[in-house]
Amino acid sequence: MSKLKTNYVCQSCGSRYPKWAGQCTDCGEWNSLIEAPSEPAVSHRAKPKAGGYTGQAAAVTRLNQVSVSRETRMTTGISEFDRVLGGGLVTGSVVLIGGDPGIGKSTILLQTATHMAQHQNTSALYITGEESLAQVALRANRLELPTDRLSVMAETCVETICATLHHEKPAVAILDSIQTLYTETLQSAPGGVAQIRESAALLTRYAKQTGTALFLVGHVTKEGALAGPRVLEHMVDCVLYFEGESDSRFRMIRAVKNRFGAVNELGVFAMTDRGLREVPNPSAIFLSRYDEAIAGSIVMVSREGTRPLLVEVQALVDTSHGQPRRVALGLEQNRLAMLLAVMHRHGGIETSGQDVFVNVVGGVKVLETGSDLAVLLACASSLRGKALPQQLVVFGEVGLSGEVRPVPNGQERLKEAAKHGFKIAIVPKGNAPRQDTDGIRVIAVGRLHEALDAAFELAKD
Repeated sequence: MSKLKTNYVCQSCGSRYPKWAGQCTDCGEWNSLIEAPSEPAVSHRAKPKAGGYTGQAAAVTRLNQVSVSRETRMTTGISEFDRVLGGGLVTGSVVLIGGDPGIGKSTILLQTATHMAQHQNTSALYITGEESLAQVALRANRLELPTDRLSVMAETCVETICATLHHEKPAVAILDSIQTLYTETLQSAPGGVAQIRESAALLTRYAKQTGTALFLVGHVTKEGALAGPRVLEHMVDCVLYFEGESDSRFRMIRAVKNRFGAVNELGVFAMTDRGLREVPNPSAIFLSRYDEAIAGSIVMVSREGTRPLLVEVQALVDTSHGQPRRVALGLEQNRLAMLLAVMHRHGGIETSGQDVFVNVVGGVKVLETGSDLAVLLACASSLRGKALPQQLVVFGEVGLSGEVRPVPNGQERLKEAAKHGFKIAIVPKGNAPRQDTDGIRVIAVGRLHEALDAAFELAKD
């Protein structure tokens, strides 16, 4: 008998090597090669026809002649979830949702499936590859969910799953998780790069051909990225990430890719003993109302997708007893170091011998540059020990030359701040409203030193 040949497959990009190596030369990842049996090679070559080309020519259509029908959306019954999806679940779409273990991926999908099956007369099928049917039923009973109309199945073979979907014809199918599925056309173990890629390709092709909406649950690595090949995120229509600290009851779902809606859209939920409950007014939970103003604390207006969001930024600047540290939670670490250098050069405030700690309250991750001005004002307030007014709100991007740049949707941010009772706003000149905003005084600044002077002038009052 011939000896079974083996090679080594990179778990990050799927490249194959005849010998083991410490680093993948294609993607640069270290210690990502694992041993796997060689898959039988399938020849795709064909004899060239006249002219040197194979195959038959496909039909070509002018773009303006393509019939476009408005996409059909199904509501999930959870308004925050619908917001992240872009207004609802599009028929035939494939949604990939990932997050840390125990953060609530299976919980919210089970809630969605039971609600759609019970209240909207939508056929739903929950397919589990990680749990038994009894475990799924126990979770549903604990969450007090209606289970009389939801169909469930425990299966990991993709061919069997597609055959069942073709027979049952559900409108929505949930597969938990993509790492447990395998296709019979490959010999590698479930969870490998090749298995994940081929399984996702088969399921995506089925969804597009039949109009069934699919939810795929994905595992994440220690770094927080979705496990498996990067092509997995390219094949699906929507990629959602679950965010939140393990010791916090609040969970956030962020859309990082959405072919049918806005990216960076954020949905906020609260974890309870009855599952995830939506938070309709997240700005209220991220703001801490103190009896008196505190140095190093300021409120900024961020924008997540289509929603303005008020969050509190806290800073602690203290004397360093060694190498000064720069720690940012909820913000980009390198940007904090850059902003401190700008404040020294153009604001006259030096932090070279200080430890600087910046935190966004509530576990929110602020990805936009509109937080620059809030970070610098909070650091200056902590360093000087002067508390800024509680009714003050700020936003704006700070450039390397000390200019305060405008940010998108400034008028909507001011309206959100006024709605929550803030009276004063320091904003870039480019975001200054043309007419007075009801209930809020706007101070427009063009340079960083102007913002610092205006803020501490208010602190004196």
